[in-house]
Amino acid sequence: MANFPNPEERIHQVEEPDPAGTYTASDYLNWTFEGLVELIRGKIYKMSPTPNLKHQRIAGLLYEQLCPVFKGHPCGLWIAPTDVYLVHPGEDYKKTHNIVEPDLFVVCDKSKLRSFGCVGAPDFIIEILSPSTSKKDIRFKRELYEEYGVKEYWMIQVTDRLVIVNRLEDGKYVTQRPYTVGNILSPQQFPELRIDLEKLFKGVEDIP
Repeated sequence: MANFPNPEERIHQVEEPDPAGTYTASDYLNWTFEGLVELIRGKIYKMSPTPNLKHQRIAGLLYEQLCPVFKGHPCGLWIAPTDVYLVHPGEDYKKTHNIVEPDLFVVCDKSKLRSFGCVGAPDFIIEILSPSTSKKDIRFKRELYEEYGVKEYWMIQVTDRLVIVNRLEDGKYVTQRPYTVGNILSPQQFPELRIDLEKLFKGVEDIP
């Protein structure tokens, strides 16, 4: 029986995997090369090494608004970089082909939390889109989050000042109309959380 490495003590076995290969979490746990990657359907997707300032400002503003709501809440708020191993019930996380790094996410089932990340689908995910990752987030990740049962998935388009909301209904995402400046938006599961989009997007107006 294979001895899998502790995710906190990765073994120096692979310096740079073949981007054309297909991989699982057991491969991922042995990689030691620089930079963050995600696994989607077993394929490697490199993440931007340095997110732009608008991305980081939006992430910070969102965290500021979400953090007080989830302080002492039974559900927990987490931010990137945090590994999320998407698994179906009963699936060994080391065999999954899907490991993602959402910008912000909320988990209500504490049994999914491990020292090395989240094993199982979060309840709520926010991704802040950038030109280099928008196709991945809009198409591939949306399909994954739907398949694994993420109840609500927000995609924030900073340049267009839009938030696209996907809500799970009968196992399929229903995409709401785009929300923009002038709207106050709440996740369906957490109505106490109210995001004023005018304040959110105004926070990046001074960044070229």
